[in-house]
Amino acid sequence: MGGSAKLPGQAEGQLIEALGVIETTETDHVVRWDGTMLYVEHDVFHNGQLVHSKYKRRVSREVARALSDMLREHH
Repeated sequence: MGGSAKLPGQAEGQLIEALGVIETTETDHVVRWDGTMLYVEHDVFHNGQLVHSKYKRRVSREVARALSDMLREHH
């Protein structure tokens, strides 16, 4: 069975039944801080078509804690 190769930074496609589309995202995996929240930017695609650029997806509480611990150790 054939399949497409997953590109670095690209999530597996997810079927959104209500919209009838396959949603995928691409990211550079850079954690950013906007003064309020830690986030990673994603470009969101529906059936391969860009629908939202630089969507801010919050990092999980666990990731934020790990980053905080790392910064505390090095400063």
